[in-house]
Amino acid sequence: MPFIADLHIHSRFSRATSPRMNLESLHRWAQLKGITVVGSGDFTHPQWFAELREKLEPAGPGLFQLKKKYAAGIDKEIPASCRAAVQVMLSAEISTIYKKGERTRKVHNVILAPDFISAGTLNAALQERGNIKSDGRPILGMDSKILLQLVLTASPENILIPAHIWTPHFSVLGAASGFDAVEECFEELTPQIFALETGLSSDPAMNWRVSRLDPFVLISNSDAHSAEKLGREANIFDSEISYFAMRDALQTKDPKQFLGTIEFFPEEGKYHYDGHRSCSTCMSPEETRYSGGLCPACGKKVTVGVMHRVAVLSDREAGCKPRQTFPFRSLIPLSEVLAEVYGVGAASKKVAQHYLKLLETFGNEFFILQDCPPAELKEAGYSLLAEALKRIRAKKVHIRPGYDGEYGVIKVFEPWERQENQPALL
Repeated sequence: MPFIADLHIHSRFSRATSPRMNLESLHRWAQLKGITVVGSGDFTHPQWFAELREKLEPAGPGLFQLKKKYAAGIDKEIPASCRAAVQVMLSAEISTIYKKGERTRKVHNVILAPDFISAGTLNAALQERGNIKSDGRPILGMDSKILLQLVLTASPENILIPAHIWTPHFSVLGAASGFDAVEECFEELTPQIFALETGLSSDPAMNWRVSRLDPFVLISNSDAHSAEKLGREANIFDSEISYFAMRDALQTKDPKQFLGTIEFFPEEGKYHYDGHRSCSTCMSPEETRYSGGLCPACGKKVTVGVMHRVAVLSDREAGCKPRQTFPFRSLIPLSEVLAEVYGVGAASKKVAQHYLKLLETFGNEFFILQDCPPAELKEAGYSLLAEALKRIRAKKVHIRPGYDGEYGVIKVFEPWERQENQPALL
């Protein structure tokens, strides 16, 4: 039976993260979203690590679950249509900043571990090399290759996955401080890397243009800083629900066990296009090349985004597809769709009310977004939502790309369409 996994998230101990980002919230929102396996995030942080040990108990092999005394009250509040088991995989993200090849490198990596001994052993090794207490995502002055050595020395079962690989400032292939190939970063240890996280500003089709990425399986995660953002990107498995089965599915690129990814529309990512946010300047790669990489408003260098960087490193035309690829679907979170339908903010009471009503009636968010028949939504009085989901599934949306830290905007309807059809929803 296929299941969804979101393995890269953060706890409340990471900067710019919701104070409500705790295990109870993860347990609740994973069920509402339809996520079976969720990353713990931030296991390198001593306080969060202690909380994980206190509140989790073993579940499937290499996975954990919230103890009943913490989960029971939450489960009673979950709509019956969404209630399901949630398992937790120990995960963390580490920022490495170092000099290599006469350039300062800033690379983020996701770490996965099957047990507290493996995670704790790594924590002890990292603590000797830097401060892991100040932030849930610690910043360490070490080569990413050395980090990989420490990860595998702590346990050969541990996994390192380069995070959001195209982000300009903090990634293995980023324009500002990255490398031109994964092998340049990890050198002879590159065979120990079998998966890459594409990040919110790219999708698999963009990555297919770069043939040197063919050996790696492309995964997607939410990198959520609040529980409501869980699953904005995620992975679909049809393996045993265990750390080791999921690892093997990725490592062997088995199309029967790893079924692909759920994606943002990459244009919504905040580094998709080039630009200069302080000048409200958004530029396509062609416009950036024409301007010599300078902002036409202030003359300073623009931030080179993901689309541009992919084009620089690509050796295939857009639309080319390697021999082995995995399917993906681009979705818009349900709360954002409802916000457009009703012409209100995604965090409004009206959206929350209809979000819960839809989940109680039809099931979890991923079912509604991907599989709920539009006819059933129309019958329940959600005609415009039904039309919105049909268009999203067909990728018929209106796009304003993100740039230089500014999220893009994806709209389903022209303003006049929503106003014309609004009465059908009331």
